[in-house]
Amino acid sequence: MNRTLNSTSQTVSNLTPLQLEEQFRCCICLEIYTNPVSIPCGHNACLDCIEDYWDTKNKPDCPLCKEVFPQRPEPRINHTFADIIDILKRSISTPAEGGDAAAAAPPGGWAPRRVQSAEAPACDVCGDGAAAPCVKSCLVCQASYCDLHLWPHLRDPELQRHRLTEPATFPSSHLCRKHGEPLTMFCKNDRAPVCGKCSRREHKQHKVVVMEKESNKVKAIVREKNVHVQKMIQTRLKKIEEIEKSVDLGKKITQREIENSSQVCTLLISTIQRHRAELVQELERRQEEAEERADELLGDLRQEVNALQASDGELQLLEQAQDPLHVLQSFPSLSALPPDRDWAGVAVHADRCVGALRGAVSALVGVCRAAEKQLCAEEANKLNQYAVHVTLDPNTASDWLAVSADGKKVSCQKKRTPLPSSPLRFDSCVCVLGKQRFTSGRRFWVVQVGDKTDWDLGVARESINRKGLITVRPDSGYWAICRRKGGSLSACTGPSTPLHLHETPHKVGIFLDYDEGSVSFYDAEAKTHIYTYSGCGFSGPLCPYFNPCVQDSGKNAAPLVICPVEV
Repeated sequence: MNRTLNSTSQTVSNLTPLQLEEQFRCCICLEIYTNPVSIPCGHNACLDCIEDYWDTKNKPDCPLCKEVFPQRPEPRINHTFADIIDILKRSISTPAEGGDAAAAAPPGGWAPRRVQSAEAPACDVCGDGAAAPCVKSCLVCQASYCDLHLWPHLRDPELQRHRLTEPATFPSSHLCRKHGEPLTMFCKNDRAPVCGKCSRREHKQHKVVVMEKESNKVKAIVREKNVHVQKMIQTRLKKIEEIEKSVDLGKKITQREIENSSQVCTLLISTIQRHRAELVQELERRQEEAEERADELLGDLRQEVNALQASDGELQLLEQAQDPLHVLQSFPSLSALPPDRDWAGVAVHADRCVGALRGAVSALVGVCRAAEKQLCAEEANKLNQYAVHVTLDPNTASDWLAVSADGKKVSCQKKRTPLPSSPLRFDSCVCVLGKQRFTSGRRFWVVQVGDKTDWDLGVARESINRKGLITVRPDSGYWAICRRKGGSLSACTGPSTPLHLHETPHKVGIFLDYDEGSVSFYDAEAKTHIYTYSGCGFSGPLCPYFNPCVQDSGKNAAPLVICPVEV
């Protein structure tokens, strides 16, 4: 190998630089080969040049003879050829530095402009006392040049082949510790910078590329990542702004609610005080009426007692009389007694307050119910802002159910529909879940139940058991209300909680507050509250839950319908 190199070196030294250049120029970049490779047709090219050329082709071919290869070759560096090129570069003498500045200057009296920069390193050629800032640095010469001393690199054909970079210093970290040459290459296998000798020796079986080119690729990736990071920053800044606005708005809403609650409580307190005063007045009035009646009765009784006492005295005197004639003549006028009034049914009751307090409390309950109805209506109007588009997931629907094409209606059929088995599908219970999964925030939707006699509505954990018989209650992952056999509604709390409502709702609103751990149900038309599960402590995704229940001789054939909500 050394003999070959020596003989090659002697042959090369006999050729002129121009002849050598023509023999060792890449057909793609038209520069002296860098990491030369041979392709199957026998022609040569730079490794990066041929790789980039093939990246633009549907079918790999030779850039010279246009021979098409059935498969993309995996070119490897021709190290012998690379050594010859290295010898060529060393055999070409570099013009001595220094010399007359006027000889290096361009013709026509043009003088290069000096660029002043406080941050740029000083020119390595200028004197120590008047070193001008450099404008370019040469990786081959390991030196930095000002405008004046850079001119030879721009004029001389041999120096033009040197690699120029932006102004830089040349610490030892830019040199190969083993060979002392500039680290101009990059090994992709080891992800490490290498010099030219390293690429032809220790790393000759590795994929080695020009460091500057790899750096440009990395910079392109960095730019993409930077764009992505900027988008992430903007997204988070918007979220920060959104949260801050929400906090400020929350303060205003809370203050308004405090004022409203104060007004409501003040109204209730004044109402209670007014009813208390009215109750006292009513009790006192009853007492006065009772006393007046008692006084009247006592007067009548005393008059009758006086009359009876007078008759009793006259009768006693007549009984003691000795004259028979006087007895017989006086008896007819004394035998007629005063009217005998039946006092057995006459009474004055001491407890005159029976029913008064209960009536007052009932009146207060009526006031509270009216206030509650008004507050429920205001609360129901607020829920519309959390309206969400809910659709049924046919992949979870029992094969007894018919789901509409738009995913808004579901009803129970008389016959089963053969459907593919799926772990998502309910197999025994006629249930279906919504497509939407909720893991945070507030959501509201409305379902029309109409006059159906049996149904379930609510939310369920996505991880619920869907096979065999299921029990709808919170510890099984369900938060729902139901109706059975046309009766009143119940909360599925296990045991169930009867819900005594004035009217059976035709449209039910479901409000999920995931973060607060609550699910509330409303009569969407009457805008009244039905029931609330609180303190649930949700974990994992929740889905809307629907059960139209089986048909009862056609009485329960109507579908459950998801209704649009006006925001």
